[in-house]
Amino acid sequence: MTQPRLLGLSGSLRAGSFNTQLMREAAALFGPAEFSEGNLRLPLYDGDLESAEGIPAEVQMLADQIAAADAVIIASPEYNQSLTGVLKNALDWVSRVEGKPWAGKPVAIVAAAAGRAGGARGTYALRLAMMPFGAHVLPGPEVLVAGAFREFDSEGKLITESYQKILDALMAELRKAAMAG
Repeated sequence: MTQPRLLGLSGSLRAGSFNTQLMREAAALFGPAEFSEGNLRLPLYDGDLESAEGIPAEVQMLADQIAAADAVIIASPEYNQSLTGVLKNALDWVSRVEGKPWAGKPVAIVAAAAGRAGGARGTYALRLAMMPFGAHVLPGPEVLVAGAFREFDSEGKLITESYQKILDALMAELRKAAMAG
């Protein structure tokens, strides 16, 4: 079999995002794969825009990446006890494309946050937001990196062994689900 196709989505657009670092660390632990990152810099969902111009090209590209992937990693910070607006906007847009790109797709959710809960409420909200799509969201192990500002080195690698171990375990589960499908 050829290498699985792995897609990473980071719910943070910030250049130094801990969630983007966590997503990339997860991809490295996933093992050999064709890894790509989805672009969530999309226009705000607007039904009038969709009616007038159709699905924007960048939204269709993201939907095509999701459909083509064997597995997806979503890393999202917690904003005000929920998922980020940029991630919710992307989910809303992708829900409007033809076909069902998320259907049956193995998805691993991870989070890094400044707070002591590591983004637990945000990941819960993300799991709820994913429900309508029929994705196979892995139940765990949960990777919730608390105090993220002190958990990554200058190269974006996790420095705490317990986080590395649980992320490795989650990626092993994601790889198994990707290879089964």
